[in-house]
Amino acid sequence: MSAMTKTFKRSVLATVVATTAMTFGLSSAVAQSDFPERPVEVVTHASPGGGTDTTARTLLIGTRRALGEDMRITPRTGGGGVLAMNYVNEADRDGHTLMAITPTHLFAIARNQGPLEIDDLVGVVRTTDDPVVVMVRADSDYETLDDLIEAGRDNPIKWGTTQIGGIDHVAGATLADEADTEISVVPFSGGGEIVTNLMGGNIDASGLNITEAIDQIEGGDFRALAVMAKERMSVLPDVPTTVELGYDVTFSTVRGVVALKGVPQERLDILEEAMLEGMQHSAYQAYLTGTGLDGSSVGNAEEWNEQIRDLYEAAEKAMIDLGMVEQ
Repeated sequence: MSAMTKTFKRSVLATVVATTAMTFGLSSAVAQSDFPERPVEVVTHASPGGGTDTTARTLLIGTRRALGEDMRITPRTGGGGVLAMNYVNEADRDGHTLMAITPTHLFAIARNQGPLEIDDLVGVVRTTDDPVVVMVRADSDYETLDDLIEAGRDNPIKWGTTQIGGIDHVAGATLADEADTEISVVPFSGGGEIVTNLMGGNIDASGLNITEAIDQIEGGDFRALAVMAKERMSVLPDVPTTVELGYDVTFSTVRGVVALKGVPQERLDILEEAMLEGMQHSAYQAYLTGTGLDGSSVGNAEEWNEQIRDLYEAAEKAMIDLGMVEQ
């Protein structure tokens, strides 16, 4: 379809909707149908091939069709999400620039890093809910989580993280505090580097998402010791949870898409509807299934907005307890 044909169809549709709105007393928001006017950017903070990047790219497969406009990934890596937040903050708040977030962004905001505050984030959809899994190499001496914890009491566990103050760092530190053991944090630029260094024996353990390590688990390279959740994962039915083992520590890498405060609500509604439809696409459903997740990962704007606030409050409390930020 040519650009001229697309514009003509939108113009005709806008006239029909506006006439209907006037006839039935509908709001002008309902009558607006000229959005999006150009390709929509989804800004990511993670390196290509990681869980956040893969989730976002798979999301766009069906969403492009549902939205009727092109969408593209704009990577702004580094700074624990701060560079991505800077980029989005400098764009017009018109719905054409969105951001894929994880708890990393919320942690950065809690540390007063970057230009945004928690109230600047407006949830559009939640895309995945991916619990942190404690991983070691398959040939490691640590057969159980208790083995790892006990070893850390003699020599600190070399714990791989994506960055200082990120969710995998806070998850490991919180578990160590709860279990009265010690970790030595080894930061990397992304989940892919952690996988490589864990396979190479440069670190003892890490908190990875199943989406980042499913191939290594299925291939027999990694051993999952515990899932940091209340319930076991269907893809890891024999792996206990931290709660089962007596450690009240739960962490999950929740991923989703946000806009910034100021985007008109009618545009947010259009984006939400298109993304929810896009996540019903067979490619996205296959992605969820292939990474050990299911349809419960998907959440609408209302659910996602509530979870963002809950995650932020939990992150802020954890970082205060760990002495990373002042109360």
